[in-house]
Amino acid sequence: MTDFRGIADRIALDIARGRLRAGQRLPPQRAFARRHGIAASTAGRVYAELVRRGLVVGEVGRGTFVRATEAAPQGRALVEADPSPVRARVNLELNYPSVAGQPELLALALAPLLRPDVLTDALRPGPADGTPQAREAAAELLATGDWRPGPGRVLFTGNARQAIAATLASLVRPGGRLGVEALTYPLVREIAGRLSVTLVPVESDAEGPVVESVLAAHRSAPLSALYLQPTLHNPTSVTVTTGRRLQLARAVTDLGLPVVEDRVWAFLHTGAEPPLAALAPGLVHVVDSLSKRVAPGLTVGFVVVPEDRVDAVAAAVRSGGWSAQAFALEAAVRWIGDGTVARLVGAKREQARRRQGLVRELLDGFAVRADPSGYFAWWELPGPWRADGFTAAAVAHGIGITPGTAFRVDPKRTPDAVRIGLASAGEPELVGALRTLAALAAGGPQQPLLDGQSSRPS
Repeated sequence: MTDFRGIADRIALDIARGRLRAGQRLPPQRAFARRHGIAASTAGRVYAELVRRGLVVGEVGRGTFVRATEAAPQGRALVEADPSPVRARVNLELNYPSVAGQPELLALALAPLLRPDVLTDALRPGPADGTPQAREAAAELLATGDWRPGPGRVLFTGNARQAIAATLASLVRPGGRLGVEALTYPLVREIAGRLSVTLVPVESDAEGPVVESVLAAHRSAPLSALYLQPTLHNPTSVTVTTGRRLQLARAVTDLGLPVVEDRVWAFLHTGAEPPLAALAPGLVHVVDSLSKRVAPGLTVGFVVVPEDRVDAVAAAVRSGGWSAQAFALEAAVRWIGDGTVARLVGAKREQARRRQGLVRELLDGFAVRADPSGYFAWWELPGPWRADGFTAAAVAHGIGITPGTAFRVDPKRTPDAVRIGLASAGEPELVGALRTLAALAAGGPQQPLLDGQSSRPS
């Protein structure tokens, strides 16, 4: 029997030496089998081994393509704790806003915490419900329009990821079904996997999640909850219209369906759309954090829960070990109280607007979807580019971006789009990167021949 691993090794060597380049399509498995004189089943095992090694990616109905070996595996692209998700000089993948003078501003509020008497209390473990001062500060920070959460409904975690995990753990039992937008925050997929929760994609349009899609998903088998990003959806930048929010609120109320409303990016948006929590307060759990407003290294996550859910979510926070550290919580109270957070938010709103102006200027003529107040852009690539191939080509030019496939819930869905993060790079680097990406997109994939045949995708 032919050793499929040996054949996979030879293909891997061709990829490493550049004979097979990122974005290049491999022959169909039957053609590969004939060319190499092996059984079709052996060819299938070769391709499966290449996928396992992260060297190629299979796209249903389209074929198998060489991927960028420098890039992180799909699904880990946006893990904040990963210090080197992609080997690129300009990182447009991770998205951490920072403005001039930010460290100095934060240090001023931290200085009093370093006194020994204060530090002793600040280094103790923090409870899920924090302190009275923290609850009042968080309620004031999260208030928007006519909605202000009651301080007694605020719980604290180490970050937004933990807030999402604790809330979902309290709402969805193992084996349960969670409705999510068809393109969603990648870490929700990982959290769902650890909780043994099945994700059910809900379709969206220009106004937001389609209500009939939610109802259809619930009819097929009851959903335990919905996870939505109504304001500045990551990655598409869509903000759900007020009319659609009202429709969604009526639908979940009729169904008695709990909702997790992720508002991590909502602080940038200055529109008048009410949070879902204001429209269905008995069902909506709001998740937010300081990581984007302030900094990711010393942050706090918030969960605003319905009154009758406080004990259940607090128990999930404690059982998961996800409580906020007292030092971070005390720092947050000081930053909120002395106006530091408000000043940073103002500066970041201005920075985001300025960088979106660069996107409009430098990617003019391309199908880019973005909100003028957001820190990311969703780029539907021109043919014949595919997301994985374009991402690989960008890495080869020293630029890290996120392929659209990293956000998909349905593995059969292959969006030919990428997300461009605008927050982490400096503006001169961002300008250069956007110009390079525009030229790359306009030029199209340049691929070598494979065994004498054209490899340009159809």
